Amino acid sequence: MLQTKFNMLTIDAYRLHFVTYLQEKITTKEPKSLYEPITYILQLGGKRLRPVLTLLTAEIFDADYKKALNAALAIEVFHNFSLVHDDIMDAAPLRRGKTTVHEKWNLNTGILSGDAMLISAYQLFESYDANVFRDLAKLFSKTALEVCEGQQYDVDFETRDDVTETEYLKMIEYKTAVLVGAAMQMGAIVAGAKQEDALKIYEFGRLLGIAFQLQDDYLDAFGDPKTFGKQVGGDIIENKKTFLYLKALENASNEDKVKLIDLFQNKTPLNQDDKIAFAKQVFVSSGADKLTQIAISNYTQKAFAILNSLTVSENKKQILIDFGKSLMERTV
Repeated sequence: MLQTKFNMLTIDAYRLHFVTYLQEKITTKEPKSLYEPITYILQLGGKRLRPVLTLLTAEIFDADYKKALNAALAIEVFHNFSLVHDDIMDAAPLRRGKTTVHEKWNLNTGILSGDAMLISAYQLFESYDANVFRDLAKLFSKTALEVCEGQQYDVDFETRDDVTETEYLKMIEYKTAVLVGAAMQMGAIVAGAKQEDALKIYEFGRLLGIAFQLQDDYLDAFGDPKTFGKQVGGDIIENKKTFLYLKALENASNEDKVKLIDLFQNKTPLNQDDKIAFAKQVFVSSGADKLTQIAISNYTQKAFAILNSLTVSENKKQILIDFGKSLMERTV
């Protein structure tokens, strides 16, 4: 897919090497009741987007991807830690089509195994020399706290009816995009890239992460159930104030706006299928669907613009552009 004369791997190859490394490193130790849930969640699959970006970025800056494997694993362990705790907060029964950790075991196990994952993520940085360890740990701590802030914003928004577009974009930046940016910057740090380039690749990842989440919002409503991998309309059922919803309120007719607000406050008794159908109809009639696609494109183009001043070859910039485009064209 992204093969070049620089002998960089394809995205699928990076993913395969990472999953192989994960399976070698993640073992069920004693006490099993603590470590089995960790092994379970880490082997459930997923896109492995963040660790792949860490490996890819290391090679963009002329380091062997193998050097970045522990940093990539730290990112993936942290990401899955956050999912375990998010699932507890959301009382979610399923994750990637499988039973969630707190449902398969119990609430206390979910909390404690999640805590152990967070600590394990930090331990993975210990394989690097002092300066790299310091830079990785500093970035990781900042990012981990921002992810927690993003999760709290998301929780707060569930009971608020005055969420603004600016607030929503900040929430998805913290909850999703900063970890994408950090994954890429960690690859740059491990590779010994110039600080200026490391900060630019972070910004590229952050902007791409916002576009990625907006695309996820769009696919949640308008994706193909056969390829999306999750229930289409899940955000509507959960009354999430997504970008689509906020743009619909901004542009819908007064009648549709009132109905949509009532629907998302559970004041209108509709079954799930009818609720999804009505919300999607308003998203289309108000133009919210098109405005969301425009926002996805705008954030993607902003990310690409960052690459102009990155001190790597044009071929390597093209690899990042191709990867960004593949994310925006995805159906899953």
